[in-house]
Amino acid sequence: MTQIEKIVENDLSYIIRGCVFDVYNELGPGLLESIYEAALAYELRKKGLNVKTQVGLPVKYKDTQLELGYRIDILVEDKVIIELKSIETILDVHHKQILTYLKLTKLKLGLLINFNSEDITKSIYRKVNNL
Repeated sequence: MTQIEKIVENDLSYIIRGCVFDVYNELGPGLLESIYEAALAYELRKKGLNVKTQVGLPVKYKDTQLELGYRIDILVEDKVIIELKSIETILDVHHKQILTYLKLTKLKLGLLINFNSEDITKSIYRKVNNL
């Protein structure tokens, strides 16, 4: 097991937040979500983390696998889901979305981040699933 593989969710969250601040300070608010996704993935990879983007999330209904599924914006070390937004206001549905992703994947930690904000520190929402 490598040093990175031993990192727990809370440690990953700290590293992710630092990378979010780097991206926000460099780019500011108001760009497309896809730009923040690419920049954040770049910063996380620079830290030596395993990062996947636009990860398919299939949905199982009863005993059937539905072909329609969702996409996780960023998955870090197969442990932390990052759902990115660049919108005027985060709504309840966005919080529910990441909680559902955590439930479907059985992962413990997710971060909902809205880059379209005047203060990024108030736009990072930590969501947990039995952590």
